[in-house]
Amino acid sequence: MPLSLMYITNNPEVALIAEKVGVERIWVDLETLGKEERQKNLDAVLSNHTVEDVRAIAKVLTKSELLVRVNPWHIGSADEIEAVIAAGAERIMLPMWKTPEEVDAFLKTVNKRVRTTLLLETKEAAECLDAVLENPLIDEVHIGLNDLHLSYGLTFLYEPLANGTVESLCKKCSAKGVPFGFGGIAKIGEGLLPAERIVMEHYRQGSTRVILSRTFCNAEEVGDQETINQVFSIEINRLRDYEATLGTVDAQTYEENKRVVKEMVEQIVQKIKRLRSNSEYERLTDEKISGTNG
Repeated sequence: MPLSLMYITNNPEVALIAEKVGVERIWVDLETLGKEERQKNLDAVLSNHTVEDVRAIAKVLTKSELLVRVNPWHIGSADEIEAVIAAGAERIMLPMWKTPEEVDAFLKTVNKRVRTTLLLETKEAAECLDAVLENPLIDEVHIGLNDLHLSYGLTFLYEPLANGTVESLCKKCSAKGVPFGFGGIAKIGEGLLPAERIVMEHYRQGSTRVILSRTFCNAEEVGDQETINQVFSIEINRLRDYEATLGTVDAQTYEENKRVVKEMVEQIVQKIKRLRSNSEYERLTDEKISGTNG
């Protein structure tokens, strides 16, 4: 089955374009607490989305699910959750959780009124995943590679994929029957770690969902809706065509891709470390290397 696709936007017109070409989830991002400090050395975009954006997009979507990422669990979380549910959120994502207690408080506050996603992006979350997966209210897990690699003190966001961390987490989710996904992807054929390699890892590990990165279609940079529509139509078709070829891939081919991903990530890490010693590093961020913000 093709991967379920997620795209981040607070623009209703862009949301409708994405919906039309088959993007299953439109993602409004309200997370701001602590994000600037965590990702200060990355080419990351700080969200300026609001609850009003949730309300505006909820009014126009007819097929795609409206996902809202709230802030990490904090004193105001209950009020924030009530606000986004009232605005029309159909799924709420909790980022940066570190304990089973935070997850339990979040899930009980939502109380199955809408669906939920646990965004696993800390080493503490990875270490307590077994306990979290015992929670009967859990719907799904998404593994966020940007903050996860930072939490482990790694150099490149795809190191957790190459070093087996992601695979271990995926196996735990799979064993409990909890749907999962990880990271994001750029356009087919782009990135020093090509999107095709990443998609094959999704299929090998049983992932069912992925984020379409900022570089897949940077709507704010492109500007006009006709071009945005063309980019989405062409690139979604290319992605789906590539996925269709994976139906005949055997286990040996998947294992070879795993080996190549590990080798390529190691090479990218060494390149980043070399560039960090001179001014060139400013021109080679994680975003430019991988083509993803997942």
